[in-house]
Amino acid sequence: MARAAVPGRLGDRLRWRIAEVAGRRVESATAVTLTLEIPDWPGHLAGQHVDVRLTAEDGYSTQRSYSIASASNGRSLDLTVQRTSGGEVSPYLVDELVPGDQLELRGPVGGWFVWRQQQTEPVLLVAGGSGLVPLMCMIRTREAAGSRTPFRLLYAVRSPSDLLYGSELRQGAPGLDTTYLYSREALKDSARPPGRITPEDLARGGWPPDFEPTCYVCGPTAFVEKTAAYLVLLGHAPERVRTERFG
Repeated sequence: MARAAVPGRLGDRLRWRIAEVAGRRVESATAVTLTLEIPDWPGHLAGQHVDVRLTAEDGYSTQRSYSIASASNGRSLDLTVQRTSGGEVSPYLVDELVPGDQLELRGPVGGWFVWRQQQTEPVLLVAGGSGLVPLMCMIRTREAAGSRTPFRLLYAVRSPSDLLYGSELRQGAPGLDTTYLYSREALKDSARPPGRITPEDLARGGWPPDFEPTCYVCGPTAFVEKTAAYLVLLGHAPERVRTERFG
């Protein structure tokens, strides 16, 4: 029987656990998904993240936060990590970590940027690059629960080669509409030329404001701030626009 997908007590969620890498899947030239086995994992909500800590032999340690990619009803945990140029943690996770290795993590963390299965209003997901990861957790959780809540995804990425979860998104899920927005290099038959996200993109691929959707926007800070401002400009209520940013 799967664990209940709810966060545990605060003290339990904030303690460090040992996770073992059970699998490694390449998502793109710069990103991998790590499947982690955590015997006493308390469960998570769609959209939450964990803190990962690495400790060197000399005792030096550092930590970073990574969004959870797997559905909230799973027994294992998927983290999709994109290598950051000059980064201290992501190059190790992407290039060196292999099945059987261990690392420390704590969580789940977060209670605002989450989607709960009890929600019935339409959902608009807007992702910039690896900002897709927590939104993919929402998509997978919805599908696993058999929810009929209508989802629309606008996925902004530099080029087709940078797509995460490409084959899974192409297969689609009932009630999920996906629009790709390429900023630097588009497919040859793409009707939209390469460029940054615009209000027209959001109006065309999103929900009308009078549908009162909940909007989740995740990506680099500049992308998130601009997209959130566009949504409000289009008439979406600010309290229905939830954001998470990085960088």
